[in-house]
Amino acid sequence: MNREMLHSKTDLFKTGGEISYNGDAGVAKFLLGGIGTGNISVGARGELRDWEIFNWPGKGQFVPFSFFAIRTREEGKEPVSRILESKICPPYYKSHGFLNGELAGIPRFESSKMVGKQPFVYIDLEDSKVPVEVKMEAFTPFIPLNSDDSGIPTAIIRYHVKNPTDRAVEVSVVGTMANVVGFQGYDVFNNVKLVDEVQNEYRENGEIKGWYYTAKHLKETDMKFGSMSIASVGAKNTYKKQWLHGQWTDNAQDFWDDFTEDGVLDDMETIESKGCDLLSHYDFSFLNLKERISSVGSMEMVGPNEEKTFEFVISWYFPNRPKGWIEYDEDLERYRDGGYDTIRNYYATRFTDAWNVTEYVAGKMDELEKPSRAFEEALFDTTIPVYVIDAVAANIMSMKSHCCFRIETGEFLGWEGIRDYVGCGQGNVNHVWNYATAVAALFPDLEITMRNVEFKKELDDDGGMPFRARKVLGESRWDMIPACDGQFGSVLRVYREWKYTGDDDFLKEIWEPMIKALEYAIHEWDTDGDGVLDGKMHVTYDIEFYGPNTMTNTIYLAAVKGVAFMAEHLGKTEEAEKYRALYEKAEPLVDEMLFNGEYYVQMLDDVDAYRYQYGTGCLTDQLLGQFMAHAAGLGYVLPKDHVKKTLESIYRYNFRDCMEEVPNVQRTYALNDEAGLVLCSWPKGGRPRFPFAYCDEVWTGVEYQVAVCMIKEGMLEEAFTIIRAVRDRYDGYKRCPWSETEAGHHYIRPMSSFSLIPALSGYECDMTEKTMSFKPVINKNHFKSFWINGKAWGTYEQSIGEDGVVKSGIQVLYGSLDGVRILER
Repeated sequence: MNREMLHSKTDLFKTGGEISYNGDAGVAKFLLGGIGTGNISVGARGELRDWEIFNWPGKGQFVPFSFFAIRTREEGKEPVSRILESKICPPYYKSHGFLNGELAGIPRFESSKMVGKQPFVYIDLEDSKVPVEVKMEAFTPFIPLNSDDSGIPTAIIRYHVKNPTDRAVEVSVVGTMANVVGFQGYDVFNNVKLVDEVQNEYRENGEIKGWYYTAKHLKETDMKFGSMSIASVGAKNTYKKQWLHGQWTDNAQDFWDDFTEDGVLDDMETIESKGCDLLSHYDFSFLNLKERISSVGSMEMVGPNEEKTFEFVISWYFPNRPKGWIEYDEDLERYRDGGYDTIRNYYATRFTDAWNVTEYVAGKMDELEKPSRAFEEALFDTTIPVYVIDAVAANIMSMKSHCCFRIETGEFLGWEGIRDYVGCGQGNVNHVWNYATAVAALFPDLEITMRNVEFKKELDDDGGMPFRARKVLGESRWDMIPACDGQFGSVLRVYREWKYTGDDDFLKEIWEPMIKALEYAIHEWDTDGDGVLDGKMHVTYDIEFYGPNTMTNTIYLAAVKGVAFMAEHLGKTEEAEKYRALYEKAEPLVDEMLFNGEYYVQMLDDVDAYRYQYGTGCLTDQLLGQFMAHAAGLGYVLPKDHVKKTLESIYRYNFRDCMEEVPNVQRTYALNDEAGLVLCSWPKGGRPRFPFAYCDEVWTGVEYQVAVCMIKEGMLEEAFTIIRAVRDRYDGYKRCPWSETEAGHHYIRPMSSFSLIPALSGYECDMTEKTMSFKPVINKNHFKSFWINGKAWGTYEQSIGEDGVVKSGIQVLYGSLDGVRILER
């Protein structure tokens, strides 16, 4: 292509290094929490924020008096104490200033630097007045192919304290957390409201010492029933049983005076002297806080050039969630009226309370941490450019967000995204999950539950598939026509899951409903029986396309091609021949009918006969089925030369170096001087009066799937330019690096980014044949990257010597490749 690139080739292909965020990166927030457990975020300053542990999204949700602090005393010098965060950054615009629960007036470190490497986050804290160096390290176990131990409601937080001086330094590190069990929001003073009186209980089990929080009267069946825990792990323990429950700011004053005096915590539960009269007249929450606060920590003497670690575990257990999808105003009203039954989280089938979680985590720390760290290192110790790996790792976060949850019977369910306080896009929306490949790769057992829900619980008797799953939670069927892209996509993803795991039992059990769904789809959307879909097709743009187009037809071709292979494997010769013949008939027809020499179009006699079409436009998603076919290992579903030509056209016509002069009345995800790939353009004219909804928007999940297809065609500069544009937009200042948005935070579609790794490594696996192979397309002389299949995961490394001889090696870090053959390509 002749188009000038946005970045130099050297810049795009550079390897190594890491991406970091300074403390003023106000929207850089890294989630701690397991899959389906809720989470707590760590901000770029090292602060705990967005406490989303109560089975609801909670962006901006703040638990007061919950922080870590350090006191240091160097021999011969005055002690120095800090909250273990860097300074609070502007804006400071608040109607009542910072509340005392935020402790904004307590000294903090001068600066910080944050690095997130899934599943670990690191914060370097610096202060010229503090005699030690402090690094925060936090994580939640995340072990691909082990969904249970990747679904623990916990956060492990460590502070590594190094003494660079030639004198010993006495160090105390203390963690404090408020008991907000029974949380129901905030009052007008922005203080916590609780449904019940709470109680804090001190517990010890060996070196695990800390607090177990409950509510006094909540029943186990109550929606808000649960518990919390904060514990230190170590021998030298200090704790404050309960912060002083006085008036105004007595509690914080007593704690800070106590802590800074000698680093050892003492109790002061009551004050004998008379307080103010105001509380006698009005029940102001700031005079009578409902939460109860406790602290725990430890003290160590850190010698010259010595480093010691202070370890804490925060756990939570809120087992009951509403049995239903709460998304709209009427749903919230029904919830407030008690209109939902409860259903338990899957993690509640493994643990009994928050302290039980803490004991499990602390007792199995090595077993949980070692493979979690191995995954981090395998992912990031690579010769793939760091911003590409960052795109992969960032969107893995979505499965740990409130977008995804797992119910007591094991089913893994998901929203499209989440609003600040409720979900958005209920019901495992199949046309959105078409793009997402991360869950299927990392946790195929969870992805398979989604196929079982679609085909065994939601499918209509005639084979129609609602594109939102509601019956799994006991609700009525989603009252819309099936989605063409979603229904064919679900069939295709059966093939993907089968190939990835080699699970014949799964295939046999799902075969009949899958064939029913496929036959319904073929007859519903190929109205004239010529082998090309041409009917009224609801798609992921929340509208209906009419007439032949390759967005839906490529998914259809891939699904039919995959079913032919599966039928042959199962010895269903007649069905195999039937679907193979259909594919061989349809593929050339689709290509001949829709390829205009540069790209594929939608065939309509009058593009304005129906609103929301694209006609002669260059649709960025026109090869969506080709992306899905690559992800499933099915090869090409359209001629390879036409695929490459189409991708060149998509880049030429749809990638914008700067959005300033791009008119867009729709939702805006890229603006001003940002670059991005718009969903459609009309380079040859013919834009409809009212084109399809979202046509001028920029969706990261689509950008990634196009980039994957480009990599497959050797268009590395174009692919990297698109990926770099995405990650430049999510820079920690303008947007959160670990929450790519579309219809909500942590949107599901961008999990398509995971396919960048197998595309660049040329990785293919077929566990039905027990084979895997590699053919890197970048840094071939020295290549290293992560790989995974349904049996094992690890790293692949190759080098090419001056003699041209390729040397390669595979390291298995988890699972087993027994019986698997490595093929040469």
